[in-house]
Amino acid sequence: MKKSYDIVIVGAGVIGLSVANALLNFDCKLSIAVLEKENAIGSHASGRNSGVIHAGFYYSPETLKARFCAEGNIALKRLCEINQIPIRNTGKIVVAQNYEESKVLQSLYNRGLTNGVELHLLEARELKRIEPLAVTQEAFIWSPTTSVSDPKRVLEVMSKQFLAMGGEVILNAKLEKTEPGRSLVSGNLIKHKHLVNCAGAQADRIAHTVNVGLDYAMIPFMGMYRAVEEKRLPIRTLIYPVPNPVHPFLGVHFTLTIDNKTKIGPTSLMVPGRENYSIFDKWTYRDFQESMTASLNFFRGDPLNVLRLLTSEIRKIRASTLIQEASKLVPSATTIENWAKKPAGIRAQLVHKPTQTLEQDYVVRSGEGSTHILNAVSPGWTSSIPFSSWVVEQYIRSSI
Repeated sequence: MKKSYDIVIVGAGVIGLSVANALLNFDCKLSIAVLEKENAIGSHASGRNSGVIHAGFYYSPETLKARFCAEGNIALKRLCEINQIPIRNTGKIVVAQNYEESKVLQSLYNRGLTNGVELHLLEARELKRIEPLAVTQEAFIWSPTTSVSDPKRVLEVMSKQFLAMGGEVILNAKLEKTEPGRSLVSGNLIKHKHLVNCAGAQADRIAHTVNVGLDYAMIPFMGMYRAVEEKRLPIRTLIYPVPNPVHPFLGVHFTLTIDNKTKIGPTSLMVPGRENYSIFDKWTYRDFQESMTASLNFFRGDPLNVLRLLTSEIRKIRASTLIQEASKLVPSATTIENWAKKPAGIRAQLVHKPTQTLEQDYVVRSGEGSTHILNAVSPGWTSSIPFSSWVVEQYIRSSI
């Protein structure tokens, strides 16, 4: 670790590494260090995500998610192809469980077309041609550009690209304190012209220490999955329900993995800790206090819907309930036994305190000599390349 850098980036996940590469593509002479508090890159959300390369049709056209997801789909696939990272071009369907949901498909389809996504709204009789195991009411959406790849391989490539251009990744480097122009990192004082906070679930905490993003709080949601060998439940494509119109979760769905598993999930269970990958593990009193404060704020905004969310998600801890929920999309799921647990992930969901609502879009804020990416949850992996270039252009370029 040197004593001075042009840029210090906190967090060696997909956003941190994408920002690092975008900066060196802008100016290859910059001295940049990416700090990672763990002993490996991508130890949290980036290395635990589903690997789905989303198409970009869920998101309201005015959002950053809509702006960058479709473009990111192309950019991420290109990176995978150039670097020989496996891609499964599975496509994806969104099915309706009742006639009311079938009406929602039309608006979801229209939104996708507005976002520039290739999409097809098809009659139910055509479903057997694309996915024989699924069921729907009246109609379904077919998204041919949705794919699956390997997040860890992508992170490795991004890290190698950054190192090859002269960047530095420093592992076991904990940011203990920061202020304009300098930071204390694992007991070492380092200077910098600009700090970029890409710390994921810890990003709001870092931002708050320099009085940025004080109108946001964080609720960690744990997502648990179960899986079987693909040959036991040989679906052809990813299968999703119509999304919840109130909360930014996609419901229990089926995905295929790069290592030939069929996976169901996730849950969206509120937990105390931001790295709380099992229910009773790795959380502190501070975690609990902050999570409770944010959760109460969220609850006050819409008590009835929050109670419905909590009730439904707690039930899904039981495998039988999760499988029953999944069987609404693929009835034969109930005939499969011995679904294995998959590693859980944390969705670090921001709550906007003034409106008492969950933040639905990416959130970036500026501080003195710093930029803070407070919210880059799904489809953050898909969007990472163009989104990071935009962050550099809009927030960092003028300050270095």
